[in-house]
Amino acid sequence: MSQSGSRKWWALGALSLSMLAVGLDGTILSVALPELSDAFQATETDLQWFSSSYLLFLAALMLPVGLLGDRYGRKKVLMGSLVLFAGSSAACAYADTPWQFIAARCVLGVAGAGIIVMALSALTVLFTAEERPKAVGIWSAANFLALPLGPLLGGYLLTHAWWGWVFLINVPVALLGALVVMALVPDSRADERPQLDFVGAGLSTLGLTGITYGLIRVGEHSWSDALAWGAMCGGLVLLIAFYRYESHVSRRGGRPMVDPALFQVRSYTWGIILIGFVALANIGVIFIMPQYFQAVQGTDAMGSGLRLLPLIGGLIVGAVPAEKFARLLGAKITISAGFVAMAVGLFIGAATDSGSGDGYSGTWMALSGIGMGLSMATATSVVLSQVPKERSGVGAAVLQSVNKVGAPLGAAILGSVLLNAYQSHLSLPDGVRGAAAEETRSGVFGGVAVAEKSGSHDLLTTVRDSFVHGLDVSLLVSGGFALAGLLCTLLFLPKIPKRTAADEKAGDAGDVVSVA
Repeated sequence: MSQSGSRKWWALGALSLSMLAVGLDGTILSVALPELSDAFQATETDLQWFSSSYLLFLAALMLPVGLLGDRYGRKKVLMGSLVLFAGSSAACAYADTPWQFIAARCVLGVAGAGIIVMALSALTVLFTAEERPKAVGIWSAANFLALPLGPLLGGYLLTHAWWGWVFLINVPVALLGALVVMALVPDSRADERPQLDFVGAGLSTLGLTGITYGLIRVGEHSWSDALAWGAMCGGLVLLIAFYRYESHVSRRGGRPMVDPALFQVRSYTWGIILIGFVALANIGVIFIMPQYFQAVQGTDAMGSGLRLLPLIGGLIVGAVPAEKFARLLGAKITISAGFVAMAVGLFIGAATDSGSGDGYSGTWMALSGIGMGLSMATATSVVLSQVPKERSGVGAAVLQSVNKVGAPLGAAILGSVLLNAYQSHLSLPDGVRGAAAEETRSGVFGGVAVAEKSGSHDLLTTVRDSFVHGLDVSLLVSGGFALAGLLCTLLFLPKIPKRTAADEKAGDAGDVVSVA
């Protein structure tokens, strides 16, 4: 059952505001790490877990949270998650030790999982299948606003106020989101409440935890880390066991947490896989370009955020009208066109050199953003169109799990590509030896610090040129992910039949969902 009139579009604004709170936390933290290091006297390991603990719980709790929403009510879980997000954000601000801060970040990840999954599942309840692509486009565009807004807001707050305000700013945003959700979003749950699947929840949570932790370890210690491989392989085994267990429950006539039959629908399965390819290609820009702006062009965090605006503008241009293109051309062609635009933009970006100006980077990022918006919004709508409203919580959780695992996977792959290409191109002057040489080889920021400390212009030029070489190679790999997504779209995504007005009316009448 969908709401009528403009009320549901205001509700979409509330859901987007809720997602903005989650997005701001991730992007603001990267700006705040130097301040946190001083405030807590934190070690390098502490700093890594300031970010990783949140990501770990965010990815691992997606499926259990989706089940709770389907069973107890998605609005209740969303509002509870927003209140918990506000409380744990305040706990981050007032933490006294690194471990208190990490514990608060873990709770923040649990709350973030609830917000992300429930906000997306609510779109299935609020909007008809015909309206959903437009709603997803607006929702996607609003989510990505956190990319430039986080560094801009974080940089301003860190310059003019106590570091705790970087986290306290989430409190009013989350609480306002909860109030608007309470007023505008209808409550919904599965008409036949799913059982609490403790075995399935445990296997899926531990499996996603293992894979995500392994990928985080790869980003910190490289692909040669034995513990990272052990965690990833163990997580994969647990997810396979989870699928087999859910299949066993389904064959015996039970109600599994995730119905395996859903994956037999090709448009659902391949839609999720394509979203994973978008995430893999997208992370190249998000992960690398802020480093380029700060280390090569010499901007600060706020300047880096401003230079990401063309990417966000392009994404909005692609995502908002995606439903019109999908209706006119079909989802298959629209997604394919998005991957083409993404690949072209990334390949143009791969020709960046140390002297490339803001106009050049802004142009190719805008083109890539248009492709991301077209592909992501349309593929998400394809996936949601196959999820029964009574299981929209878990259906959205599966989609978001793939998306959240895709980000650390892409960062691990591209981080390795970037570092290897940087090191292979780096030619150190004779005077740079020992600890200075090791720091220079560790990455572009270490190299820039050594060059500035020694006053060597030649070393600074070499470091920046080597990083740009690594950037170009990484963007080529990102473009390859986009081409792989295009190939999978053309070969495996079935043609989605266009819905007539009669189909839409019949589909809405047949949906099984309780709305309070």
